[in-house]
Amino acid sequence: MVYSASNVIALAEHNDRLYYFKRQLIFLILGYLLMYFIARMNIIKYQKYAVGVFLFCLALLLIVLIPGIGIVRGGARSWIGFKGFSIQPSEFIKLGLIGIYAKYLGENHHDLKKFKNFLMLFSLAVVIFLIVMLQPDFGTGLIIIAAAAVMIYISGAPIKYFLVILGVGIGGVAFLIISAPYRVERILAFINPWQDPLGSGFQGIQSLFAITPGGLFGHGFNKSMQKHFFLPEPQNDFIFAILLEEFGLIGGAIVMALYFFVIFRSVRIALSVNDNFLMFLCAGIASALAVQVIINIAVVVGLLPVTGITLPLFSYGGSSLVLTLVSLGVVLSASKYRNYDFG
Repeated sequence: MVYSASNVIALAEHNDRLYYFKRQLIFLILGYLLMYFIARMNIIKYQKYAVGVFLFCLALLLIVLIPGIGIVRGGARSWIGFKGFSIQPSEFIKLGLIGIYAKYLGENHHDLKKFKNFLMLFSLAVVIFLIVMLQPDFGTGLIIIAAAAVMIYISGAPIKYFLVILGVGIGGVAFLIISAPYRVERILAFINPWQDPLGSGFQGIQSLFAITPGGLFGHGFNKSMQKHFFLPEPQNDFIFAILLEEFGLIGGAIVMALYFFVIFRSVRIALSVNDNFLMFLCAGIASALAVQVIINIAVVVGLLPVTGITLPLFSYGGSSLVLTLVSLGVVLSASKYRNYDFG
């Protein structure tokens, strides 16, 4: 799909139809190798290194904010580059935060019945969210908050604590939207994209123009029209629109069913492992993946404002692909500790 969605733009910008395909292939091979080795590891030992991994990911997240080091793309300083390749530290911090949460909750989940302990733990995710917002990257920040909330919720924290946080969070999100004109434009474009069809509403409209003609079975592989400079950077956040155009509703339904299968199996593994650390680790990974998939697809079909979230395993981007495969490798490794009496 990366090749199909990008070959027209790749030819125009780099005189090579395979430009994005070859780069993604490198990260795909790297990701699969890492997933293979991690799946064979004794993942319980990772608990000892969870704090160190988190601090390393946090350091990368802070380094990207330094002018001259962090690379600005599309108005966001979210990448660190090296000889033509770049990494996105906000992808790393998702797994780092899930790891440190799993370590704490595995040992102290009963303590969260006290609001003080609940607030201190959730505040860590809020701090990471605010650092990510300095880039700014609202979409990734939203995934971090959602994954943290799910992990804390399944630990047994009272629901009333979440209601307090939700009230504060809604006020905070409203302030963040109002404080940045481009976010206000995205909300207005979501409500009525035809108000500014060549500006803030352009991407959403072009996405729908890709989806609608696809019909039930689509036009066929590599036969998308919207990738011909109508839909901006179709190989990234809106690759699902190209998939629907080329493979139709049936193709989109198959992809969503595959995502459901992976997430469902990850949840089953989380419920059946006989170690609290692994349970929270798998649950955090499953929830982050689910939230990311739901938000991306909802944005593409016009149910949510544009947020800039990639579609895991499909969108072009080495950091996202490698970290998703690493996360799935962690779940595969944890599956060795399942209690097979689980129904």
